[in-house]
Amino acid sequence: MKIEKNYNEKELTITVGEEIDTVTAPDFENEINDEEGKYESLILDCKDLEYISSAGLRVLIATQKKLQPQGIPFVLTNVNDSITEILTVSGLIKILTLE
Repeated sequence: MKIEKNYNEKELTITVGEEIDTVTAPDFENEINDEEGKYESLILDCKDLEYISSAGLRVLIATQKKLQPQGIPFVLTNVNDSITEILTVSGLIKILTLE
């Protein structure tokens, strides 16, 4: 899994590639946690994301639960139809912010 991190002031954009599954989800979570305290908003750019497993969904939930009480926005952008469907079926579409 390819992960790119870019800062624009205090806004962190993480771009993930291809898939977040059982094998790659821990690395994905570590990449997010490594930046904790360095940003005021977090954007997950899903333009290259083709698949996300339940392990990846767990990371999204954990990130949202961690950031929401701190008032830090967490937004998913460039979400394709198949990922949107997974988020819809799982009910996470009601919890996460998609743009």
